[in-house]
Amino acid sequence: MGGWLNSLPQSVRPYFEAEPLAAFFLGISSGFPFALIGATLTTRLAQDGISKSAVTAFALTFLAYNFKFLWAPLIDNVKLPIIGRFGQRRSWLWVISLLVILAVIFLGLVDPNRALSTVAIAAISLGILGATLDIIIDAYRIELLEPYQLGTGSGMSQYGWRIGAASTGALALILAGRFGWSIAYISCAVFVLPAILVGVFMGEPKRHIEPVAIKGLLHALIEYFNPLIEFIKRQGAWLVLSFVLIHKIGDTLANLTLRLLFDDLGFSNAEIAFYDVGFGFIAFLVGIFVGGIMYVRAGLKHSVLISLILMAVSNFSFAALALVGHTNIGMAAAVGFENFASGIGGVTVVAYLSALCNLRFTATQYALLSALASIAGRFLTGTTAGGLIESLGYVNFYLFTTFLAFPGVLLFWYMIRSGLADVSLGGATTEE
Repeated sequence: MGGWLNSLPQSVRPYFEAEPLAAFFLGISSGFPFALIGATLTTRLAQDGISKSAVTAFALTFLAYNFKFLWAPLIDNVKLPIIGRFGQRRSWLWVISLLVILAVIFLGLVDPNRALSTVAIAAISLGILGATLDIIIDAYRIELLEPYQLGTGSGMSQYGWRIGAASTGALALILAGRFGWSIAYISCAVFVLPAILVGVFMGEPKRHIEPVAIKGLLHALIEYFNPLIEFIKRQGAWLVLSFVLIHKIGDTLANLTLRLLFDDLGFSNAEIAFYDVGFGFIAFLVGIFVGGIMYVRAGLKHSVLISLILMAVSNFSFAALALVGHTNIGMAAAVGFENFASGIGGVTVVAYLSALCNLRFTATQYALLSALASIAGRFLTGTTAGGLIESLGYVNFYLFTTFLAFPGVLLFWYMIRSGLADVSLGGATTEE
């Protein structure tokens, strides 16, 4: 294996090490539940004639991802009976993966036209279990990667996430057109298998720190809040948390409403699958590669700043598409630029959030950070996006999302200038 790796170009070699490859497969399984309650469910509901306000309200199912830090300490500290002998991370990974499969089947079997409230329950169930799977996968990834692999592994994880989400979306659209939405959803459950197999072949992550034994209720409460207490004691912690909270508002608002735009512009399922899923994936792949180079050459801080600017500007491209109307070239350009920017951000921003974690509290702290990263955008999407689109129109709506993205850019620039971007980091970047 070592000889084969050494024959590869030096810039490509880190992506084929065992740990980054494992992060890639973990990402596939992490991405597919998100797609099933996101763009895929939006398309399904829109095609079933459900109102825009009801469709966008389903974005609230993503709130499980935003509040997952509330139960993350359980995954860090509770050992499962019987299966727990295989390790803290692996046992949770396998149990939650099985429950995710059952939740996907449940969502696929419910008819929105007959029982929209039951669809909501099924989507919420999948959202909670998908968020829990995210907690486990993120902790596994961070603890598996060596410090020098953090950038590469973060990029591979995002690469896998996008493959999982894109492949799920494409497969669901194709199968729904031929066999119906129930078969489409049930078939997509296969995407949980990569994470299960990573647990089988990679074992417990090498950098995992076993939790302390809980002695009494008071000790349990202390351990529950310890991850947050440790973080907020750091210099500049509140400013860092503010940045994490606001930096993706514009991007989230834009991305969770794109399928509504495509549907209203008259794009077919085949066009959406080809451009939004297929062409977008290629652009994302290029962005991942460019992000990896940028991470090495510009360093963590400056690569994050550049990616934030690109992601903000990418929202403007959808305002242009809405203005021009149904054009395949316009869709390719807008989707391509957005995915290229997201690919770069997938390397840099995820690496930064990972670097903020203390390995003693990996699951809880990363769950908190990743939840804060999109909670504002998802809440606004579920509560106001549909009304904003109807009152402002698509062009002004996407211009508005572009404007909302720049406060995060300015705040991170200040963090770099003040040195807070360095002193607030955790121990995930420290060699043992």
